[in-house]
Amino acid sequence: MSQRTKTYLLHGGLFLLTLVTTTMAGAEWMFGRLFIPLPGMTTLGWPEFVAGLQFSLPFLAILTVHEFGHYFTAKANRVRVTLPYYIPLWLGIGQSIGTLGAFIRIQDYINSRRKYFDIGIAGPLAGFVLALVVLWYGFTHLPDPSFIFTIHPDYAKYGLDYGKYVYNNLPEGAAVGLGDNLLFNFFKTYVADPARVPHPNEMVHYPYLMAGYLALFFTSLNLIPIGQLDGGHILYALIGRERFGWVAPALFIVFAFYSGLGLFKPAIFAELSDDKFYTELGWFALYIGFLYLAFMRISENRMTSLLITLSIVVTQLIFSWLRPDWEGYSGFLVFVFVLGRFLGIYHPETELEEPLDTKRLVLGWLALLIFVLCFSPKPFLVS
Repeated sequence: MSQRTKTYLLHGGLFLLTLVTTTMAGAEWMFGRLFIPLPGMTTLGWPEFVAGLQFSLPFLAILTVHEFGHYFTAKANRVRVTLPYYIPLWLGIGQSIGTLGAFIRIQDYINSRRKYFDIGIAGPLAGFVLALVVLWYGFTHLPDPSFIFTIHPDYAKYGLDYGKYVYNNLPEGAAVGLGDNLLFNFFKTYVADPARVPHPNEMVHYPYLMAGYLALFFTSLNLIPIGQLDGGHILYALIGRERFGWVAPALFIVFAFYSGLGLFKPAIFAELSDDKFYTELGWFALYIGFLYLAFMRISENRMTSLLITLSIVVTQLIFSWLRPDWEGYSGFLVFVFVLGRFLGIYHPETELEEPLDTKRLVLGWLALLIFVLCFSPKPFLVS
């Protein structure tokens, strides 16, 4: 067997395995149950697995179009690149989306701002177009509102006003809802029949809405204009090396500040008993250490990294003291860490600093507008 055949088998095998795991994950979201037996809960079987394709096929289609947008544009620019590597992930002990995404490996040094721009923007734009199609189909083909009673028969006694009653009595973390962004809100308000739009906590049971929303979420993460994310490639090409060198770390600081805002509040410390006070203080110290690790690569000077970390924490505490009702989204902290420690805040330098033509400038700012339309300040709502 040739090396090329082995490579194709690897990529194809990862795709098929990811198709299976995303289908299982989709079925679990749709039916609110798992494939692994749990006490007091019926498990899913083959019919539910087949139904899960309604989530996995559109979701993987968007992911695949995104990655092949990068792939074919790289080939057009004579940059060696691998086929997409799909990353399956299904643990069986809780709900997931069945994958950690996909990526391609660029095997050449890219010496041009224009090439970085073309390769970086092709994926998000291609995936975004297909995501719009999936969302349009999902919102124009919503089932009757009573459909939710097939998932939650106990909601039927409350009628279609179930949202006013059922969520107040659920244990913490029992309900996961989809947040909102400008584009998703547009579809809910102007495309869908308002009488059929489900409660935000129940949209996870609608596979096309779930697939489309996740596509917008991952598109927004990819388009964050920092480091070597697609948005970083785009902004680097738009504004050049010098300006990107200070804009990217400034945006990273703002992102980290928002993510941890409200996680620790001065007023809470004052109300705690001695034992709980020291426990909370320990968590606070771990948070500072976590943030420092995320910011270690923002500067070669470790003291500068520490001062930036402490400045962010102090500013968060001041804001939480003045406006305790203002909260960020702590779920982003994981991405802050990954971005700061592994993906990087800065962008590789290029030999050729040629400015972009008008067509690319328009597309670049359009991509950043798409980031704004897709970004959700609180992407997932947990009870």
